[in-house]
Amino acid sequence: MTNMQNIKAGPVPGGLRNIEIGRLLLEGRAFFALIVIVAVFSALSPNYFTLGNFLTMASHVAIFGILAVGMLLVILNGGIDLSVGSTLGLCGVVAGFLMQGVTVGGYTLYPPVWVVAVLTCVFGALIGLVNGVLVARFKVPAFVATLGVMYVARGAALLITNGLTYNNLGGKPALGNTGFDWLGFNHVFSVPIGVIVLAVIAIVANVVLARTAFGRWLYASGGNERAAELAGVPVKRVQVSVYALSGLCAAIAGLILSSQLTSAGPTAGLSYELTAIAAVVIGGAALTGGRGTLRGTMLGAFVIGFLSDGLVIVGISSYWQTVFTGAVIVLAVLLNAVQYKRRPKKLPKNAVPA
Repeated sequence: MTNMQNIKAGPVPGGLRNIEIGRLLLEGRAFFALIVIVAVFSALSPNYFTLGNFLTMASHVAIFGILAVGMLLVILNGGIDLSVGSTLGLCGVVAGFLMQGVTVGGYTLYPPVWVVAVLTCVFGALIGLVNGVLVARFKVPAFVATLGVMYVARGAALLITNGLTYNNLGGKPALGNTGFDWLGFNHVFSVPIGVIVLAVIAIVANVVLARTAFGRWLYASGGNERAAELAGVPVKRVQVSVYALSGLCAAIAGLILSSQLTSAGPTAGLSYELTAIAAVVIGGAALTGGRGTLRGTMLGAFVIGFLSDGLVIVGISSYWQTVFTGAVIVLAVLLNAVQYKRRPKKLPKNAVPA
């Protein structure tokens, strides 16, 4: 009887159990963080854990979540989009400009709200398209290209408004341009329209990522661009598309924010790109591309939103929100580095090195 025949199966070592528990906590960190945030702020404030407050916070999260969906697509591709906050602000200004009336040949035209919404979305997608062309066709690093577009978009918003804000965007019935506040204030079965828009975008994005060729191309090109290109993936087309979709998401978020405020200012969306990146990273996406899920990104957006609103509810200064957001980004990146760390394979004891 050989020694191998004498070996009996024993219980799983405690070290392995600890490793599995640690891996579970690491991969589900966004979900567990959200549970902790809700529990802590519910204990600190009796008004936090109420249905009405949750729906209000969800309407705030909708803006960050829509931006995060577009950012996830870009990060999965191995890029970054620093222009989404400025694109949001500029698209809001464009919508406000159109709502104020457009003078053509001495006549002032007031386009219907649906026309304003469509034109604004097209404009946002075009800004994203510029980013995509710079990155894919001209090989400008994504950080540099989107940083430049960020400044151009913010400057354009300031030029259009002369530094002022378009107020009273509710429109007038006599002019046929009412209804702009529908996105920001209306509800369907007590659920804010912005939350419903986020849900629809998230469902569509999840289907695209999980069940379409474009989703497979996106993960492949983000994981290894050269290998994907050799496999026949249209890498450049995918790059241009994700930036255009990111711009579209920023435009939709800009419409919702302007509708909630019934005003559009050139400074709207400042630092929102950091919030979108934080949501994606907290959700477990790798900044190197090719790894990440829509579910994790949505959890990350709710973590950021519920944390920010919770700090306000318990009376902590809003200035601390920026501090917490930065700290959360750093912590999330560190955890991602741990999660995706490549461990070298160990050689068998009897292996002879080459």
